[in-house]
Amino acid sequence: MGQVQPFLNDTARSLGHDYVSNLRKMCGVNAPLPGDDNYFAVTAPREIALRAALLESIDFLNMISVYDVDQLQGQVVDIGASEIYTGRVANGRFIKVLGVDGNEYALVKTDSCVAIPWDLMSIWANSGSTPEEFMNLVNAFTTQAWALDMLRIGFNGTSKAATTNPIANPNGEDVNIGWHKLALNFDAGKQVITDAVTLGAGGDYASLDAMAADLINSKIPAEYRTDPRLRVLVGADLVAAEQFRLYGAADKPTEKIAAQLLANSIAGRPAIIPPFMPGKRMVVTIPTNLQILTQRNTRRRKAEFVEDRAQFENKYLRNEGYALGQPRLYAAIDENAVTINDTVAMNNVNINADSITIASPSVTVNEAGAA
Repeated sequence: MGQVQPFLNDTARSLGHDYVSNLRKMCGVNAPLPGDDNYFAVTAPREIALRAALLESIDFLNMISVYDVDQLQGQVVDIGASEIYTGRVANGRFIKVLGVDGNEYALVKTDSCVAIPWDLMSIWANSGSTPEEFMNLVNAFTTQAWALDMLRIGFNGTSKAATTNPIANPNGEDVNIGWHKLALNFDAGKQVITDAVTLGAGGDYASLDAMAADLINSKIPAEYRTDPRLRVLVGADLVAAEQFRLYGAADKPTEKIAAQLLANSIAGRPAIIPPFMPGKRMVVTIPTNLQILTQRNTRRRKAEFVEDRAQFENKYLRNEGYALGQPRLYAAIDENAVTINDTVAMNNVNINADSITIASPSVTVNEAGAA
């Protein structure tokens, strides 16, 4: 029996054409780029609107640095270092310049595409959507997908393949070089612990507090250690292991209190479980130290029906890359180095999601998202 081909009803096709038309108008273009059917540049005001829409779609993106640069390659500007900018000079004025210290970035072509099958488009169209509602629905779906990919790659990227393989690299490992790999490449990897360590009773670290404290004291320079912006980024597997240990000892009042506070604080610093960070990795940094850079005036959009693939494709092309504002302000324990004691027991623990503070992918859709 042959496979039933997806069907696009007339309402969905009409709404799709309206979407393309409205998208072009909102991006400030009247015609596609020469030789590129339905492919158009995004004007400067709409570049700002698109970036704002991406930031609004995922909470964690608002915590880090996402901004535009002019060059494909250049020096990273440290916009969040906790250095002293106050002093005095005899018979003069004290000046401390914001640092550009040879830490370089390199952007690469980055191509995002969300393909909506015709049958799904028909369902959306049949839901009674107006053209405005349909446009917001498509924008919410695509903007959130692109924003999540930015974080996937940032936490997992290790290389820049000429042709990427999303099956072999489901978290964008071959799309770009992310923050953790940049830290491993900096100063012979001194900011990342890669030697085997064990978390749990009888291990190298009895608790996440001890693990984070060691990172801070051994890898974070003294001038940054008490910065109030310092955060502990912790993988979900580590949090689950620690909660299991603490609740297992809940007959002790101090352990019960620690279990309740775990999601909010580790080693006296606010804790975050970022989306897509490997489950056994721990990072201590200031979130704004994590940078996503896009080359200005390189954003291109394209939206079209592709008959051969029976889908509506919404595309976003730009030059993009990742950087650490100050590599010395990124300290981590590599996930491959960590062994968790009581792993078998861990598989049976049920963690209450309400007790964990996670940068959740909440969606806010507005007209700016159409860019």
